[in-house]
Amino acid sequence: MRYQELSHWLSTVDEPLTPRPALPGDTDADVVVVGAGYTGLWTAYYLARADPTLRIVVLEAEIAGYGASGRNGGWCSALFPTALPALARRHGREPALAMQRAMRDTVAEVGRVVAAEGIDCDWRHGGTVLLARTEVQLGRARTAVAEAREHGLDPDDLVLLDAAGAAARCAAEGVRGGTYTPHCAALHPAKLVRGLARAVCRLGVRLHERSPVTAIRPGAVVTPHGTVRAEVVVRATEAYTPALPGHRRTVAPVYSLMVVTAPLPARTWERIGLADRETFSDYRHLVVYGQRTADGRLAFGGRGAPYHFGSRVSPGYDREPRVFAALRRTLGELFPVLGPDVPVDDAWGGPLGVARDWSASVGLDRSTGLAWAGGYVGDGVGTSNLAGRTLADLVRGVESELTALPWVGHRSPRWEPEPLRWLAINAGLRVMSSADGVERRTGRPARRATALSPSWATDPSPSPPPPPAHTRR
Repeated sequence: MRYQELSHWLSTVDEPLTPRPALPGDTDADVVVVGAGYTGLWTAYYLARADPTLRIVVLEAEIAGYGASGRNGGWCSALFPTALPALARRHGREPALAMQRAMRDTVAEVGRVVAAEGIDCDWRHGGTVLLARTEVQLGRARTAVAEAREHGLDPDDLVLLDAAGAAARCAAEGVRGGTYTPHCAALHPAKLVRGLARAVCRLGVRLHERSPVTAIRPGAVVTPHGTVRAEVVVRATEAYTPALPGHRRTVAPVYSLMVVTAPLPARTWERIGLADRETFSDYRHLVVYGQRTADGRLAFGGRGAPYHFGSRVSPGYDREPRVFAALRRTLGELFPVLGPDVPVDDAWGGPLGVARDWSASVGLDRSTGLAWAGGYVGDGVGTSNLAGRTLADLVRGVESELTALPWVGHRSPRWEPEPLRWLAINAGLRVMSSADGVERRTGRPARRATALSPSWATDPSPSPPPPPAHTRR
């Protein structure tokens, strides 16, 4: 497999992406981690830093960064999949605020490690601007700021922008206002994950690539090359989790796709803005996201690709011409200076993991030694670091502020069996797309769409609705 072809990010790392040696046979460890994406590598990193005597093995089916960690939008943000008001309803105001503050601090922590380990991942802590391009979207921006104040966030955590203030950061067509948060950094995601892989190997972690896991059970992980026996097993497989026995309905893999332009001239960037490499999106329902790369490109992505029956994941699903065309149209609508044919250099995609209640979680079952983290709903660049630090404390039996956060130990319900899962997820995607069209035509909020939508299909401000009753089997 030519791993460089999986994404623009993987094609522009300064290494050949040659797989590390596979697991050579049966072995013993203290901790075995399944998955060498951000979650698995952050967990191994903080464990090795905290206790260099631990024998840590990381197993990866392909190469480090093969999945979402090597293909995402490059937002290291304080966004958490469950909105602050929903967290407050479930857990109380103070636990919800503690969760949000932990996410805010996570952005700075990733920046600290990047500097300390010498990981050149084009890090730029420029924040995020969310644009409002209609009166309906501007209403959602005002609501987001009001809810942030009501639930105890500092005024600087989310700032309401007027039209001039929003355009000064990102001069998209028809901007009427928006919001700005400083708690996000733009980065090159593949450089980050590959740098993390090198860092954990320097710390003595054994990283075996091309070592697919066929079964996870208490005390052991099975691969075609041998079995790793360990007291603690960490599942860090996110969208690839349904391929593991017993986990078909743990998360749903939903695809997100991206395009990237050729490097743009300085005069074009003067028209667009993003001078501090702010990441950007807007307040539509169907999520879009973008960044200005360090080499002057626009990297832009969004949802809209179909969910595939049976939670299947396949390289053939990474490229959806209809979605790529829609992304190009949207980019051209946002920035007419790019011209009628947006100059796209590359296009790619990949799956992200969605839990049934749209809640990310992290935990360790001490009775079995099985640990997990995931369900990030596309917000995993930052959240995975918090998960890794939390797992390091849980595995070592350390009680801390992190292990007291409300997502620790949360168990999401299982997804419905097919065909209900396929029908529900794809219907949700269609509803979100049509809701944006309704709002453009009528100028009124598509309230029914919000009531039906899971949080992965909406903008970051609304709270996700309670899930419907589950179909059991």
